[in-house]
Amino acid sequence: MRRVIVIALLIITSFVLQTTVFNFHDMTGVSPDLLMIITMSFGIMRGRREGMLTGFFCGMLYDIFYGSLMGPYMFLYMVIGYINGFFHKNYLMEDVMFPVLIITVDEFVKESIVYIFAFLLRNRLETGYYILHFILPKTFYTVLMTVIIYRIYVRINKYLKKKASEVK
Repeated sequence: MRRVIVIALLIITSFVLQTTVFNFHDMTGVSPDLLMIITMSFGIMRGRREGMLTGFFCGMLYDIFYGSLMGPYMFLYMVIGYINGFFHKNYLMEDVMFPVLIITVDEFVKESIVYIFAFLLRNRLETGYYILHFILPKTFYTVLMTVIIYRIYVRINKYLKKKASEVK
């Protein structure tokens, strides 16, 4: 129960920071995707189920507040969290380079899918412009924030595992 409450608070905090503080201090028109960071982090730290559930709730928050339809971001984050959960057994929790690689791929794929469905299918064919001015800067900012935030999530995850083992 404690883990669910802590993760829910982390999701809400990440969403509030992403939509207020980082959008307010944004100079280039893009901000880091903190919801993707938490989805990736708990996917590779806790497995497919936890990554999928975290992604589901992160995407649901994004869809409720910013989406015109309920479900596209929810599905996208959920699938990314589930896929990241496959790496759960193959990494060391203290290693930061592996999550940086994973978040780079995750963010690039997510933004490319958003571009395809939001712009390309509407006959807006400025692919190079979109990659240079939106996808790459957003991916860079998200990777930069991952280096900082991921270590905090690792400590929180270790604390939650320790408390769960004490209860048993």
